Amino acid sequence: MPRSAPPERVFITGASTGIGRALALHYGRLGATLGLTARRAALLEEIAHATGGRVEIYPVDVRDGSAMQQAGTDFIARHGVPDIVIANAGVSHGTITSEPADLAVFEQIVDTNLVGLVRTFQPFVGPMRERGRGTLVGIASVAGVRGLPGAGAYSASKAGAIAYLESLRVELRPGGVRVVTLAPGYIDTPLTRQNPYRMPFLLDADEAAVRFAAVIAAGRRFAVVPWQMAIVARVLAWLPPVLFDLLFERAPHKPRRTE
Repeated sequence: MPRSAPPERVFITGASTGIGRALALHYGRLGATLGLTARRAALLEEIAHATGGRVEIYPVDVRDGSAMQQAGTDFIARHGVPDIVIANAGVSHGTITSEPADLAVFEQIVDTNLVGLVRTFQPFVGPMRERGRGTLVGIASVAGVRGLPGAGAYSASKAGAIAYLESLRVELRPGGVRVVTLAPGYIDTPLTRQNPYRMPFLLDADEAAVRFAAVIAAGRRFAVVPWQMAIVARVLAWLPPVLFDLLFERAPHKPRRTE
């Protein structure tokens, strides 16, 4: 596929809301055949109807490896190997290590945000390597640059995602399969609307999808969106631990899950 050509087939996880939904609608407008996964079938059906194109929906959880394997195999059988696979599914809650109830939340976040990437890509890596091309995209976060107080699980999962995607990128490079790491800043989604604090450079999800797609089309290895948060990420990465601790020890915490 020429780099300038629109993708013919795109597979997206976490496609029911937020970034995933915006990406599905964006690629649908480009005429791509879509494979969409999320836990809520009704929302997937709404998006499929909104795109008006060729869409396969898979109401599965990325924590279910068998279901993800079946979804990937089914999509390939029906439409061929995707040009782009976007591992977007993610959850976010505040976590406090001293709270016994938060252990299960910690496990859910890491399993979804990190191991979910592996489950998403696994059905497609072999076929992409055999074909000699394809793009795997992982949605990480600026939160993976440093460990944020009250968000240990989320920060750890996104830091792990960044490292995993880098490993995978180098691993697959000789076979012609590209790996793109996207690290969003604050995007206006149902997840970020839970945050009870100011979110600088907040970006609309539809605009974020357009920018993400441009990064993917360019084949960039790593990108922070929006660009202003890239500057913030560099500053955070350079801060010595003693200064980082002083600046963030009183930072507001992401809300814990209460249900």
